[in-house]
Amino acid sequence: MPPETLHWSLPDATLVSDVRGDNPDTLFLHGFGGSRSDWDPVWTHLDPALSILRHDLRGFGQSDAHGDTPFSHADDLLALLDAQDIARANLVGISMGGGIALQFALDHPDRVRRLILISPGLMGWDWSDDWRIQWRAMTSLAREGDWDGARQLWFDHPLFVTTRAKPQASAWLSASIARYSGAEWIADHQRPVLPDVERLHLLATPTLLLTGEHDLPDFRLIADLIMGSAPHVERIDLTGFGHMLTLETPAACAQAITSFLARD
Repeated sequence: MPPETLHWSLPDATLVSDVRGDNPDTLFLHGFGGSRSDWDPVWTHLDPALSILRHDLRGFGQSDAHGDTPFSHADDLLALLDAQDIARANLVGISMGGGIALQFALDHPDRVRRLILISPGLMGWDWSDDWRIQWRAMTSLAREGDWDGARQLWFDHPLFVTTRAKPQASAWLSASIARYSGAEWIADHQRPVLPDVERLHLLATPTLLLTGEHDLPDFRLIADLIMGSAPHVERIDLTGFGHMLTLETPAACAQAITSFLARD
């Protein structure tokens, strides 16, 4: 059965979600520049009996922010859980979505049953000089109105070297980037937060950490810090893969997710 599309009205935004099954308790959060459609390769390998939900983060995909009110993706997630009467959820997030899922688990540990982080970012992270240089180049083109140039730089980013090397994964990535509006390159209205690295030791939620051997140093370091700081983390480091594990090896991601969620 295809997922049902729902619209959630918040005071200053509208979020769009896909729900598959009754009473979903597992939520999927996409990465920067992506949308809920980025989970298609993984969802096709998941057990159809799983009740799951994915949504476009505010400002991405079909979700829309009304004005420039400062906001938090974690607060949006809490509102979504409350709207769906989900007392405790399993959270699955990749890259930026992983950072949001981790922030939420730290803010609301009683609302998270299990946490699955795939190549996660970290809220308040102090990015390396290499990352900042690449980022400034993209935002400069976007602010000059050269959207095609900015999207091409994002596609060509070193973050996606291994993704581009796999034809099907490369096609999925290209389509995802083409759909991205680029609005966050112009102005990001997320509220500033203190670095979550300072409270990783407080993460008590059972956590599965999926990483790629060839991911960039920033993300490898974030994963190492999570693994070394939090007490209940299991890490699977996938040889031969990079950042976008959900596109490069979706079947392996689905298997790891299914196995972890099935535990008592």
